[in-house]
Amino acid sequence: MEPQEFERWSEKAALWGARYRASLRDRPVRAQTQPGEIYRAMPVRPPETGEEMQAIFDDFEAIIQPGMTHWQHPRFFAYFPANAAPVSVVAEHLVTAMAAQCMLWQTSPAATELETRMMEWLRDALGLPESFSGVIQDSASSATLAAVLVMRERALNWQGNRQGLAGQGRLRIYCSDQVHTSIDRAIWVSGIGEENLVRIPAESPIGSMPAEALDAAIRADLAAGHVPAGVIACIGATGTGASDDLSAVLAVAKRHDLYSHVDAAWAGAAMICPEFRDLWQGIEDADSIVFNPHKWLGAQFDCSAHLLRDPDLLVRTLAIQPEYLKTHGQDGIINYSEWSVPLGRRFRALKLWFLLRFHGLEGLRRMIRNHVRWSQALADRLARTPGFEITTPPVLSLFSFRQTGADDAQTIALLNAINDDGRIYLTQTRAAGRVVIRFQAGQFDCTEEDIDIAYRAITDTAQRMSKP
Repeated sequence: MEPQEFERWSEKAALWGARYRASLRDRPVRAQTQPGEIYRAMPVRPPETGEEMQAIFDDFEAIIQPGMTHWQHPRFFAYFPANAAPVSVVAEHLVTAMAAQCMLWQTSPAATELETRMMEWLRDALGLPESFSGVIQDSASSATLAAVLVMRERALNWQGNRQGLAGQGRLRIYCSDQVHTSIDRAIWVSGIGEENLVRIPAESPIGSMPAEALDAAIRADLAAGHVPAGVIACIGATGTGASDDLSAVLAVAKRHDLYSHVDAAWAGAAMICPEFRDLWQGIEDADSIVFNPHKWLGAQFDCSAHLLRDPDLLVRTLAIQPEYLKTHGQDGIINYSEWSVPLGRRFRALKLWFLLRFHGLEGLRRMIRNHVRWSQALADRLARTPGFEITTPPVLSLFSFRQTGADDAQTIALLNAINDDGRIYLTQTRAAGRVVIRFQAGQFDCTEEDIDIAYRAITDTAQRMSKP
């Protein structure tokens, strides 16, 4: 592609993106295509000769775009949004154009040094002690895997990478039964094994694992000759918002000299608001913390903040330095590839820099406070509506509900009908063994009117389904 053509199509793509974002409220949130429809629209074989950009772009609009669920839609209330504030998208244009591989300081000094400063900005914004430093991982799953690998190596006196797990004692990791499935995957990939993930039942669907039960489980494993390695706590579990009592749980971890990791993937962003920090009181005692700026802060995916009390433990676990990766003649530099499982690294810090400068912390706080207030108001409104019940109360901007007396099949039928309606997008979870509908407000451009539309979409659909 010639430079002039590259410029023309870059401008066209940017203009398309701006118009797309402006039109989202007029589109159904979830893709309306049927399974296999996009696949069948593709030729069976790749082209032997190149095609014109206009033909490719036309097919993008005609085939690909209709099959996309609109994650930036203001009424995306499912999962938790992978937000991309417009200013973050602009920064990503620049990152993509430069296309740097930022694995080492010398491969792009600005990328490394900006990442260091951005992690300090985030640390301070969350009210964490200056003793914490951090790295930007691709996702919370990678940060959790890195933490579990540190747990493994530390418990095995740093011999796991060298000797493997054969012949070692059974390593044990402890967590609430409400944690995200990324913890399961970290246990699988690390070689520790699902049977060695000890799940402590939470006190309620939004509650903590009891510290006494955690302590008892660790003591029982020690008595059985097992090797306790670490504790994973959660703040704002994905399903219902369950949150551990960090002061109590981390005290148990410290008592047994276990490495601790806190998964605050979506809820951690709310900690930029001082009034919400009671949710993670005691966080300063954690060894490792993860939260995703690409969820509630508006940084385009992928951008996961991994904060560490002692990064040397992570580097000792992951660093490999063949000759071709050494930086000669420079002392005191950071190579963030030694803090991550992948060697290759994108320039993720740039979108954080643009985002934080453009909106400021107060602008981001205002958004989060609105989402919390609006979501709690919707929960109150549904609770007052005949035929509905709130099954788990709001935790920040997340709650769950169902129709009174509905069984699991009826709840799923209502959920599907709401999503087929197109005005909003919701997902399900389980609370106290029952299927319930999960609602969360966290989309960057969501307004109070969008929350009102959500109420109408839920109640209109339920009323329509009740008619014979």
